[in-house]
Amino acid sequence: MAIRLSKASKMPCPSWSLEALTTCPASKRRDGTLVDACKGCYATQGNYRFPNVKAPRLENQEDWKREDWVQDMVQELDNHRYFRWFDSGDMYHIKLAHKMLEVMAQTPWVKHWLPTRMHKFAKFASVISDMQALPNVIVRLSSDGIHGEIIEGETTSTIIPTPDHATNAMTVCEAYTRAGKCGTCRACWDKDTKVVAYPAHGRSMIKLLNIAA
Repeated sequence: MAIRLSKASKMPCPSWSLEALTTCPASKRRDGTLVDACKGCYATQGNYRFPNVKAPRLENQEDWKREDWVQDMVQELDNHRYFRWFDSGDMYHIKLAHKMLEVMAQTPWVKHWLPTRMHKFAKFASVISDMQALPNVIVRLSSDGIHGEIIEGETTSTIIPTPDHATNAMTVCEAYTRAGKCGTCRACWDKDTKVVAYPAHGRSMIKLLNIAA
């Protein structure tokens, strides 16, 4: 079975993704409500709602369980030098996380970037640590906040209302200055970039910030 990668218009590389929210257990608080950062999730809006965009993400939710999935992923990444895990979704299952670790370890020529909220669950601590120990992998722990809250971690990310809200500890994503594209920037893949701050974008997030302000 063919590996189904996706290509977000912003990104300089492909990604492997799942359906947003349904595979994001860390997007919810104990009471079942969404954390602020997920209330305006871009992956639940726009083109992400189209059947042809949703289909491969739904297929991937079953495909990773195949015995040959790791080797197929390694082969698929043969000609890539940068890769992003999840432009939508998250590594919702510990077995998936361990398979991802295998792929990362077997593709040292690829720089892997994994944004995740699964650090909130203790059982993922070990595999995240093993991923981060690989020289070609950057696991960026995502904050739940939208006002620049910085969480503990070797490399993290947060959302800020505007670039003016950034602190000296943050590296601001400048995709907003390039029509939403990464361009030549690779800060998210850089272990020396400790905190990436993403200025809020999208109508839902802007509306949420106006309410929360």
